[in-house]
Amino acid sequence: MNREPDFLENLRAELSSGRLWLDRAIVLAYAVAAGLFVVGFTLASDRAFGLFHRLHQAQPWGLLLWTPALTAAIVWATRRWFPGAAGSGIPQVKAALHPALPPERRGRLVSLRLTVAKIGLAVAGLAAGLSIGREGPSVQVAAGVMQHARRWLSPASTIDARALLVAGGAAGIAAAFNAPLAGVVFAIEELYGRLETRASGLIITAIVLAGLVAVSVFGNLSYFGVIRVPHVGWSALGPGLAVTLASGVAGGLFSRLMAASLTGAPGRLNAARARWPLRFAAVGGMLVAVIGLVTGGATFGAGSESVKGMLAGHQDLSPLQTLLKFIATWMTAWCGVPGGIFAPALTIGAGIGNSVSQLAGGGLGPALIAMGMAGFLAAVTQTPLTAFIIVMEMVDGHSMVLSLMASAMLASLVSRMISRPLYESLADHMVATSIGSPSPVVAPAGSLQRGPKTAGVP
Repeated sequence: MNREPDFLENLRAELSSGRLWLDRAIVLAYAVAAGLFVVGFTLASDRAFGLFHRLHQAQPWGLLLWTPALTAAIVWATRRWFPGAAGSGIPQVKAALHPALPPERRGRLVSLRLTVAKIGLAVAGLAAGLSIGREGPSVQVAAGVMQHARRWLSPASTIDARALLVAGGAAGIAAAFNAPLAGVVFAIEELYGRLETRASGLIITAIVLAGLVAVSVFGNLSYFGVIRVPHVGWSALGPGLAVTLASGVAGGLFSRLMAASLTGAPGRLNAARARWPLRFAAVGGMLVAVIGLVTGGATFGAGSESVKGMLAGHQDLSPLQTLLKFIATWMTAWCGVPGGIFAPALTIGAGIGNSVSQLAGGGLGPALIAMGMAGFLAAVTQTPLTAFIIVMEMVDGHSMVLSLMASAMLASLVSRMISRPLYESLADHMVATSIGSPSPVVAPAGSLQRGPKTAGVP
């Protein structure tokens, strides 16, 4: 028969173990450190892209030399010293959590050394004007800091390496987007599938604490400000549905294209990339530079300023510019540069919403842009809850909760008909490569992976 909890007995049990409280303090101290690393990464990224912007203003044609050369240098350094830092960073954390990966090989994907490398290489990518973001890399950055805490915990601690990786990865999202709630949902939906009861309270506290570090530095402000949404009636149903379906199809195609490119699917271009990676990177950097010059700089960098301009109503991203941003982001990732796709995906989604709003009229611009952002991000990542909460917190769009949720859910459903989840595909490929398996990686029964348990390696 269950008896009621005894408060004094439970309090004595909690206070009797000094080592337990020391372990908790260590984890929370590392959460603060993870938040500080992400804040430093954010400030360095802003300065690097500011440097590139000044170069673009002063010597625009010089970018045809600057961007390819720096792209090749970044890929050379990554391949030579830090192969685990290539790409977004989210697949690395997911692969490190994969039950098939031997624990001793996690350091090749997530470590303090890779954290420092990721920051430096991604900042260099923004200095080159490449179409990358810092939000995905922040997941690997913070996870690399948090996993380092394990060496200081007691052997009997219930806080294992997997819990620290989840806490770190989610803390990276919370600090990067200034959105602690998004970090918690990301931990559940993308990284872990569920949280162990015995450690969930401490993990969530660590995530929120890292987010609060970012809030204390940048202020409690929405990333893209506050959108002004007019009264939305039935007349908005058609444009909203058009944005959602277009975002779902475009996001699914983007995800499929990225997975085929980054997992070495058979093809002449992938063969050329494998044989001449530096030449491929230089050509890719040249293509990104040409696209950026053709679009007047609209496709350079993460694209956050373009989104702010569209939401404020004093800047447009044409359908052609949106398509070219799509190509520039894919090309940058294909080169093997460390950098994320979250921010570029939000820009592409905003461009889709802006294009539909110009046809629909009626003052629906901000609402359709926000729906496009949530829809395209959800379609690319196939994590609709994380996508809609990120956008809601970034634009302070609480008045659009149902619209954003519906857009993210439907776009993700459409994407699933076209492509497997991108990060899951890349993580499975990393695990198969790491363990030297030529066959698909099959997760053991009861594992915490989302979606299909068999991951094909193209």
